[in-house]
Amino acid sequence: MEKRPLQTSNATNIPSKTIEEMYQKKTQLEHILLRPDTYVGSIEKHTQNLWIYENDEMVHRSISYVPGLYKIFDEILVNAADNKQRDPSMDSLKVTIDPEANTVSVYNNGDGVPVEIHQEEKVYVPELIFGHLLTSSNYDDNVKKTTGGRNGYGAKLTNIFSTEFVIETADGRRLKKYKQVFSNNMGNKSEPVITKCKSSENWTKVTFKPDLEKFKMTYLEEDVVALMKKRVLDMAGCLGKTVKVELNGTLLRIKSFRDYADLFMKSAEKSKPTPLPRIHAKVGDRWEICVSLSDGQFQQVSFVNSIATIKGGTHVDYITNQITTYVMNKVNKKKKDANVKAHNVKNHLWVFVNALIDNPAFDSQTKETLTTRPASFGSKCDVPESIMKDVEKSGIVDTLLSWADFKQSKDLKKTDGTKTQRLRGIVKLEDANDAGGRNSDKCTLILTEGDSAKALAMAGLSVVGRDHYGVFPLRGKMLNVREASSKQIMDNEEIQNIKKILGLQQNKEYTSVKSLRYGHLMIMADQDHDGSHIKGLLINFIHAFWPSLLKVPSFMVEFTTPIIRASHSNGTKLSFYSMPEYEGWRERLGNSANSWKIKYYKGLGTSTPQEGREYFRDLDKHRKDFIWEDELDGNAIELAFSKKKAEDRKTWIRNFEPGTFRDHDAKLINYKDFVNKELILFSRADLQRSIPSMVDGLKPGQRKILFCSFKKKLFKEIKVGQFIGYVSEHSCYHHGEQSLASTIIGMAQDFVGSNNINLLKPNGQFGTRNLGGKDHASSRYIYTELSAVTRCLFHEDDDKLLDYLNEDGKSIEPNWYIPIIPLVLVNGSEGIGTGWSSYIPNYNPREIIANVRRLLNGEAMVPMDPWYRGFRGTIEKSAKEGGYIVNGSVMEIDEQTFRITELPIRKWTQDYKQFLESVTDGAPNVKDPLIEDFRQNGDDAIVDIEVKMKLDKIATIMQEGLFKKFKLSSTISTSNMHLFDAEGKIKKFDTPEQILEEFFPLRLEYYEKRKKYILANLERLLLILDNKVRFILGVVSGEIIVSNRKKADLLIELKKKGFTPMPRKGKSAEPQVAGAIDDNSEEQEDEQDTVSRPVSVEGATWGDYEYLLSLPIGTLTLESVQKLRDEKAEKEKEFEILMGTPTTSLWMKDLDEFETKLDELDNKDAEDERKRSSQASKKAPNGFASKAAKKPPQPRKNTKKAKTVEPENDNSSMEIENPVEVAKPKGRAVSKNTQKETDDDILSLQERLAAYNFESSGEKSAAMETEEPAVPAAKKPINRRGGVKKKSSTIVLDESDSDNDVNNIDDDDDFEVQQKAAPAPEAGKKKGGGRKPAAQNTKKAAAPAAPKKRNVGGKQTMGQKLLTDMLQPAEGTGTSPEKKVRKMRESPFNKKSGSILGRAANKDISPIADLSAGSASNSPADDDVVEIAPQPTRARPQRANRTQKTYVLSETESDNDSDDDAELSDFDEDED
Repeated sequence: MEKRPLQTSNATNIPSKTIEEMYQKKTQLEHILLRPDTYVGSIEKHTQNLWIYENDEMVHRSISYVPGLYKIFDEILVNAADNKQRDPSMDSLKVTIDPEANTVSVYNNGDGVPVEIHQEEKVYVPELIFGHLLTSSNYDDNVKKTTGGRNGYGAKLTNIFSTEFVIETADGRRLKKYKQVFSNNMGNKSEPVITKCKSSENWTKVTFKPDLEKFKMTYLEEDVVALMKKRVLDMAGCLGKTVKVELNGTLLRIKSFRDYADLFMKSAEKSKPTPLPRIHAKVGDRWEICVSLSDGQFQQVSFVNSIATIKGGTHVDYITNQITTYVMNKVNKKKKDANVKAHNVKNHLWVFVNALIDNPAFDSQTKETLTTRPASFGSKCDVPESIMKDVEKSGIVDTLLSWADFKQSKDLKKTDGTKTQRLRGIVKLEDANDAGGRNSDKCTLILTEGDSAKALAMAGLSVVGRDHYGVFPLRGKMLNVREASSKQIMDNEEIQNIKKILGLQQNKEYTSVKSLRYGHLMIMADQDHDGSHIKGLLINFIHAFWPSLLKVPSFMVEFTTPIIRASHSNGTKLSFYSMPEYEGWRERLGNSANSWKIKYYKGLGTSTPQEGREYFRDLDKHRKDFIWEDELDGNAIELAFSKKKAEDRKTWIRNFEPGTFRDHDAKLINYKDFVNKELILFSRADLQRSIPSMVDGLKPGQRKILFCSFKKKLFKEIKVGQFIGYVSEHSCYHHGEQSLASTIIGMAQDFVGSNNINLLKPNGQFGTRNLGGKDHASSRYIYTELSAVTRCLFHEDDDKLLDYLNEDGKSIEPNWYIPIIPLVLVNGSEGIGTGWSSYIPNYNPREIIANVRRLLNGEAMVPMDPWYRGFRGTIEKSAKEGGYIVNGSVMEIDEQTFRITELPIRKWTQDYKQFLESVTDGAPNVKDPLIEDFRQNGDDAIVDIEVKMKLDKIATIMQEGLFKKFKLSSTISTSNMHLFDAEGKIKKFDTPEQILEEFFPLRLEYYEKRKKYILANLERLLLILDNKVRFILGVVSGEIIVSNRKKADLLIELKKKGFTPMPRKGKSAEPQVAGAIDDNSEEQEDEQDTVSRPVSVEGATWGDYEYLLSLPIGTLTLESVQKLRDEKAEKEKEFEILMGTPTTSLWMKDLDEFETKLDELDNKDAEDERKRSSQASKKAPNGFASKAAKKPPQPRKNTKKAKTVEPENDNSSMEIENPVEVAKPKGRAVSKNTQKETDDDILSLQERLAAYNFESSGEKSAAMETEEPAVPAAKKPINRRGGVKKKSSTIVLDESDSDNDVNNIDDDDDFEVQQKAAPAPEAGKKKGGGRKPAAQNTKKAAAPAAPKKRNVGGKQTMGQKLLTDMLQPAEGTGTSPEKKVRKMRESPFNKKSGSILGRAANKDISPIADLSAGSASNSPADDDVVEIAPQPTRARPQRANRTQKTYVLSETESDNDSDDDAELSDFDEDED
C-alpha cells in the first residue's frame, strides 16, 4: 500500500503545503544563497551619502549601491591586505575593475597559498580555503593575529556570489603554480592546473565575475565602481608607503595615512573659507590617528586591520573619548558656565583612525562596527599631550564657546520681558502708572538697595508722584552675569524680574527706549563701598547683554545721597557725598570745627522720610546721568568685572592713589570715571579685607578685634557674643555679627593646622582638628580673653607710636600694629580678593626670632621651612621651586596592619575617616576596597587610626606607595605670598626671608621711636618733679600763698616765678558727632570743669598749672620734698641708663621675654601631652595586630604625694571685722610661681607707667598733682555664674558689717602686691571652709592691732597706702582698740576727699606717693592702721537684730572672678 504524505492533526485547517514542504533543511551553500543578508549584507539597492573616489579626488555625495556586492569585493581586498601581516615583504597590490566585462581581479605579492594537499581533507589547500565553507587559518584564538579574517566565510562568499571565480597562486617555496576555476556560484569547479614556477615567484591573484542577477543588477553601475575605487584607495592609505597600490594599472600616489586623510580634507575645504587643521600622530606600530574639525556633526573614517569600519566602533570611541574629555575640561575651565559635555565636543570633531587589533570582533559579518573591548586591543594608545594641545588650539574651543553662548542666549530668551501696560505677580514691585504705555519713555524705574531704601524712595514719591516713577528693591548684590552660568542666570529670580519690569529682550539691539516699559533706570544705593559695587554690578548686567542700551542718553541714572551732613550752630547745612571730600573740608576747618555738628549716613536707612522728601524736591541735584563717551567706557566695565582682564585689573589696583574720589558736583558721569574713581574704592577695600598686612599679619577685622582687646584690657574672660557687641561699637565694624564671631573664633583656635600662636584664649569649644574648627560652639556659649603671649608680641610701649584711623569721629584701630616679629609668618594667612589671592604657610616663631637676632648681629639669615605647632608629621622640600611635601606619620605594626598617628596639614580627621570608609570592604558603594577594617583610638587633639589592609591588596598598595594610596601626603606652595607692605601697596614675596628683610628696618625704626618717646616722657616728668619741689618749698616757706586768693592772681604769680606751664593733653578740635559715645565720661566731666574755669590774664590758663594747683594739701610738706628729690634722682638715673642703651638691646630684651613665654607654652603643651599619654597607657586599645606593637617609652609615674597648695588669705574683696580664711576648692589653687610671675608683671607695668607719667589704677603715686584719698567703690554683686553644683566654701559675716562694708570692697585684686600677708592655712587642715574663731584669726594678723581691726594681715593693693602713710606723725602714735577702723584708698577722681583729711586728727601729712614702681614703701609703718573717729554725718545705721549671714562661693568662682566687673578701679578709669 502506498504511503500518504504526513497530514496535520487539525482537520479543520487543511494546509496547502505538506509538512515536508513547510519544514526544510538546506545545505550551507543553499542557505547563503537563500538568505544572503545574513552573510554579505543586503542585496537590495541602498541610497546613502558616502565618500567615493572619482576624477582623482574624494567626493562626498549621495550614491546608490548594493551593500552585498560591495562586501564580496571587500572580502577579497581585505584578504590581500592581510597577507601584509603574514609576510611583511609584500610590496605590491594591484586591483583591476572592468565594468564592461563585469570582471574584478585582485593581485598581491608576498607568500602565496601553499600548493600542497591537506592530509585530513585530501584536497589542495587553495581549493580548501577558497572553495570549502568554514575553512580558515584564524580559528586559533590563542594566537593573537592582526588580520581581517575570522569566521571562515570571507572569500568563499565572493565565490558563491560569482558566476566565475578564478584562484591563481605561486608557491615559490614548493616551486609550484596553482590555478583553479569555480563557476555556477561555487557549484562547479575545475580540476586544479599545477605548473612549475621559480623560487622567487610568490603571489596570489583572485579574479571573479559577480553574479549581478543575485544583486538585481544587469551591469556594474558607476556608483558601485566609484565606491570600489575608493576602497582601493583605503588600502593605499592603510598599508602606507611600503606597499605600492595600483588601480587599473595606475599607481596611486598615497604614501601615508596622513596623505589619505588629506584627500578628505581637501575636498571639505572647498566649501570653507579657511583651511581645516590637520593634526596627525603615529602611536607605536599599531595606531595612526589624524584629527580635524567637522561641521557640527561627528565624522569618522576608521580601519581595523584594513577593514573599513564605516560605522566606527570601540577603537574610534577609545581615541575620541580621550580628546573630547581634554577639550571639554579646557572649555569649561575657560568659561565656567559653558556646561559643555563630551558629546558636544565630539560633534565638532572629524577623526581618522587606522588600527591593528588582536583578533577583532565585529557586530556582524559585514564588519561595519568593531565591538572588541579596549582591554583586548592588544595595545594601548594614549593620545600624546602635544596632539591634545594642537586640537585645543585648532579653533574647536572658540567654536564650542560660541555654541555655548548661542545655546545660553536661546535659553535666556525664554525669560524675555515684553512691553505691557500691567505687570502682575512680581512681589515688592511698585509699578509706575504709565509704565508700558504711551508715555513709557518718560518713566523711571528706581532700583533700591534693600527694603529700607525702598521705604525712603516711597516717601519721595509723595513729592514727584507715581505716574512716572516705579520702585523695586534689590536683595543685596546682583550676580556678576559675566562669569555666571546660564543656569545661574535662569534661576536668578531678581534678574528675571528686572527683565520683565523693564521689558528687556535677549540679544536685542536698542537704539531707543520706545520698546521698553521704562525709559530710565535709576540706581539708588548706599554711598559706601558696597553701594558702589551694587551700582557696578547693575551696569555690568546691562553691558553684558544689552551694551547698546548704555549708549542711549540718560537711560542709566544714579540717585546720590549724602554720606555726611554737617550743620552749623547758625543754621548752615552742608552735604558731603564721599569721605575724601569730607576729610578735605575738615582739614581746612582746623580749630574751628567745634561749632559744627556732623551726622554719618552709612545707609539710605539712616535718612528720615522727611529727608527723603527733601531729596526728591531737589531731584535735579541728586540725579546724575551716566553717559557713554567712547569704547573706553566699555573697556572700563570689562576691566572691573571680566575674568579675562585679571592681569589688567592688578595693574588698575596697583595704580590706585589714596584720596581718589569722583566729583559729585558734576551732572554727568561717564562710565570710565565711575569705574576708575568710585568702583576702585570698593575693589581696594575688598582686597584689604582679604589680604593681610606684612607688618602685623592682620586683616582689618582681626585688627579691630585686637584693638578692642587692648582697649578693654581683656585679661579676664568675656563671652564672645558680648565681645562682638563691644568690637562693633568701639571699632566701627560695619559687617555682620556672624563674620565677626568667625574671626574671633579663628584668632583663638589652637588645634594642629590653625594658629602657631593664638592671640586669644579659647575658653570653651572653639573647634578641633576633627572638622577643621567648624565644630565650634555658638558665640553665646564660649568665652575668650587675651593670651598671655599677645602683649609680648604687641608691646604696650608701641601703642602710642601707631597711626590710628578715625571713623565716625572716633579714633579706632591703627593702620597696622608693629609686633616684635612678623606675625604673618607665625600664623600664616589665606585669602582671595579683587585681582589677587594669597597663601602663606605657618613658620616656627623660634626660627623667626633666631633670624631676627642674626639680622641684629649683621649675620646672614638661615632659610626657614613651614612649621606647625603640634604637627608630628614631616615637611620636606619638593622638586618644585618653593614647594613642600607634607607627610603624615605612619607606624607599621605587622605586614597587614599599620597605625596612622598624624595626617597632613589641613586634612581633618572626619574627612579622612570618610575616605577610609570609602575604601573599606563591606561599606556601601565601594568598588575597589583596600582595607578590611579600621579602628580609631584618637581624640579631639591627636590622630590614632589603626588600619588593617586586605591581604590581596598589600602588594599593590606597597608598589604604588602607602602615603599616596592612603592620601597621607599633600603639598604646600610658597609661590603665592602676596601681602600689603607698610605703604599699603600689594607686594609679592618669594620667600619668608624676604618678608623678614622688609619687616626688619621698619621694626628697628619703631624701636628708635619708642626710645625717643620714653625719653621725652622722662624729661617731662623730671621737669614736673623739679617744679613741684619749688612749688611745695614756696608754699611751706610762705613765699607762695595759695589760700584766700583769686585764681587769676595765683596764675600770674606762678608765671612770673618761672614755673613751667604743663597744659593738659586734650582732644584735638573735632566736630561734634551725632550719636557718638564718649568712652570716658569721667574725662569728659574733667574737661567740662576745666573749660568752666576762667582763663587768666597774660595767656595763662588753669590747665597750664593744674599739676601744681591740684596737689592735695597733705603733700605740701617737707617730707614730700625729700621724697620728690629722691624720685627725681631715680628718674635721672633711669634716663641716663636708657640714653646709653642701644636700640637693638630693646629689641633683644623683648625677644628674650617673648621666648620665655614660648617656653611656658611649650611646657604646657608637654604637660598636656604627658597627661594624655599617661591616660592612654591606662586604656591601651586592643588592635588588629596579632603581635602587640612595641609601646613607646612611658613617662615615669610620679609616686610622690602631690603638695597641697595653700590658699592665700585675701581680705581685699570684702572688708570684715575678723578676716575669714576661705579654703580654695581643689584644683583651683594658684601656684606660688604663678603668683610670683603676676607680681613681676605688675611691677614691670608700674615701672612703665611711671616712665610714661600715666595715671594707672591702684598706683596713684605717679599722679602727684591729683593725689587724693579714695571714696568707697560701688557695691558689687556676687557672681553666680556656673550651672553645675560644686563643692562650696562658706564665709560667715556679722550682719552689722554686711551693708556698708560691702562698699569698701577693694576691686584691684588683679594688680596687688602682697605686703606682709598673713600665712594661709594648709589645705589639709581645713577642708570644708567654714569659719574659725575670731581669736585665732586675730593671732594670724600681720600687724599688731586690736581684735576688731579690719583687713589686718590682708594684702595691700599696690600703690594704695593706708591713711597711716598720709596722716601718721613721724614718731608714730598708739591706736585705740575701741574705735572702728576703716581702710581708705586714694582715688584719682574724687575732688572732695580733702574734706576727709580735714576731718581727721590734726596730724602731719605723709610724704606724697612715689611715681616709680619701686617707690611703694616697705617700712613697718605701711602695715600700721590709723584710727579715725567716726563722724556723725557718716554714722552707720544701727540695727536691732544682728545675726550672722552666710555667703556661699561656688567653686567656679576664683578670687579674680569676684572682680569680673570691677566697679571703679583706677585702671578702668584711665582706660583711655
